Amino acid sequence: MTDKLRYRLITGPDDATFCARISALLAEGYRLHGSPSVTYDGNTVIAAQAVVLDD
Repeated sequence: MTDKLRYRLITGPDDATFCARISALLAEGYRLHGSPSVTYDGNTVIAAQAVVLDD
């Protein structure tokens, strides 16, 4: 796939790697859409953040 998706939901452990993924998408022109969500699976805090790319 060569086209960027207009909407993406990024999920993963709430750590520096997750933050770097979001930061990289922001640098590509995506913007945050809504607030992040977090949950705890008994071992790890899992984060989710939606990002959108405007036309």
